[in-house]
Amino acid sequence: MTAENIIFIFEMVGTVVFAVTGVITAIEKKLDIFGAVVLGMATAVGGGIIRDLILGYLPPTAFRKPVFAITAIVTSILAFALAWCLGKRIKKHFDIYAQIINAFDSIGLAVFTIGGINVAAACGFGENSFLSIFVGILTGVGGGMLRDIMAGKIPGILRERVYALAALLGALVYQILVDYEIMDGVPAMLCGAIIILLVRALATIFKWNLPKIDELADE
Repeated sequence: MTAENIIFIFEMVGTVVFAVTGVITAIEKKLDIFGAVVLGMATAVGGGIIRDLILGYLPPTAFRKPVFAITAIVTSILAFALAWCLGKRIKKHFDIYAQIINAFDSIGLAVFTIGGINVAAACGFGENSFLSIFVGILTGVGGGMLRDIMAGKIPGILRERVYALAALLGALVYQILVDYEIMDGVPAMLCGAIIILLVRALATIFKWNLPKIDELADE
């Protein structure tokens, strides 16, 4: 199996999991099945669409390769149907399902972040490290931000969980390895992805969150 096939498989896994998180948000907000599909698709391919618009890669990959958008739509419909039919059972064991989704969500974040940097390089911006890292992070977290904004929520990455920071660290490691020719290709991608997965795992286990001010102290 080639590296491209492996990346494609992980991208499909990420697409499925991101779509499921979109449906979960839709159910929390009591949206109908159409709303669930829209949020599921936005979460799964939204980051990639924004990335391609910034890079001037038009039409975006989501429309050039509709397999990801179709997968997101089918996944959203199936997830909504399962919630409709097995709602009580899912609610009873939600903690277990949430942990599984969180694990695969981390995989999707890693794959999409590193993949976003590769797309920047393919578009001729490989020497612009700042742009590459920026669009890489945006690819990983952009869909979730769109989902939350469309659902009328403050994006989760702005107020809780070490999520975007994990993407940033992984993207930095990957870009440094490539820029300084320490590693290239698949080994560098694996290192960047592992950093993202490691940070997300530690943040989940130890319940890490970035500092925030709940209430200003009186003078």
